[in-house]
Amino acid sequence: SPFVNIVSLCDVDDRESKKTREKFPKATYYKDFRQMLEKEKGNIDAVSVSTPDNTHAVAALAAMQLGKHVYVQKPLTHDIYEARILTEAAQKYKVVTQMGNQGGSGDGVRRAKEIYKSGLIGDVHTAHAWTNRPVWPQGIPTPTGKFDIPTELDWNLWLGPAKNMDYNPAYLPFNWRGWWAFGTGALGDMACHIMDPIYRILPIKYPNSVEASMSMIWKEMWNDTQNYDACPPSTIVHFNYPKTDGTGDIKVSWYDGGLLPPLPEELTEEDKFGNWDGGVLFIGTKGKLLMDCYGENPRLLPTRLMKEKTLPAETIARVKEGHYQQWVNACKAGYGKTELSSAFDYAGPFTESILLGNLAIRSYVAKNAKLTGWGDKYLGRKKLLWDAAAMKITNFDEANTFVKREYRQGWNLTL
Repeated sequence: SPFVNIVSLCDVDDRESKKTREKFPKATYYKDFRQMLEKEKGNIDAVSVSTPDNTHAVAALAAMQLGKHVYVQKPLTHDIYEARILTEAAQKYKVVTQMGNQGGSGDGVRRAKEIYKSGLIGDVHTAHAWTNRPVWPQGIPTPTGKFDIPTELDWNLWLGPAKNMDYNPAYLPFNWRGWWAFGTGALGDMACHIMDPIYRILPIKYPNSVEASMSMIWKEMWNDTQNYDACPPSTIVHFNYPKTDGTGDIKVSWYDGGLLPPLPEELTEEDKFGNWDGGVLFIGTKGKLLMDCYGENPRLLPTRLMKEKTLPAETIARVKEGHYQQWVNACKAGYGKTELSSAFDYAGPFTESILLGNLAIRSYVAKNAKLTGWGDKYLGRKKLLWDAAAMKITNFDEANTFVKREYRQGWNLTL
């Protein structure tokens, strides 16, 4: 990059890092980020974390505790507790932070906000968000078999805080996204992109309830009370957000794996309902606003209104340099000097609310996996009530298992 000096690289798999090491031959190279930070702490100003979700939090916090600015891919963390810790860490260590949901710096979400603030769609009471993900295996039995660990891979480091398990090529380098031990499923992978306009534009912060339903997973998984390691193939999650201005609630629904919300009556045969990757629909008291994935191409429904209505002037500054460069510029300026699109004071609570959806999904699976029968017994859906301040489900204590996972020995997350 012409804007930064790449001084050090870190990857647990020499095969995956080969091209990058060739691109930056002068950079030092490590497999363990902890060793890199210790040995290179005098040379590093900022760190970009692009590991599987499982190790986002421990890698980011280690850098922040050394006073290093951090850019962390989405979702910010693997679980709710980790997101709260990173939010607090950004304030404590006063470092520049950014989550990698680049649509948050796009023109589309800013144009959508201008349209919303103009009053053209009135008060939004309902929002829908959807994605075509997963595009990797989900809802399948846990892989089996014995495999030799490739010499280029440090499997122990790849596992990070996750529980010990045998190496299996089914998990990496890409398909870890579909396994709870390492990834966060379709919701975790894409909601930080697709739901960003909802969270950025509407007057909301934390949901106070959540409920989930999903397509069937393999019957073998349901019959084993311990064996629900895979994320389900498709889900619907309903969140209820109290408005931060105290004027009521906003219902937000998420769909993945090919499931979709109802088509708006105002949609014509020529209109596309979002794009291939997904979309967002705002429903207000006066109208509807539709966007593509990443908040792109906001348009009123029916789309002829974009020509018939007087649209608001452009009043919100655009991020012309882009999401990543915005963070780089902020690092150079120093903590608190410039505005960022997805600093952790925004990205942390946003990630918490998304991962509450995964808590509902996992609670639903765990509850129903204990039922060996089908038919009428397959009715384990439950609306979970959420106390955000305490990070606790108040009406189904078993669900709190998924607020904070247990790290294996040798890993911790302490401010």
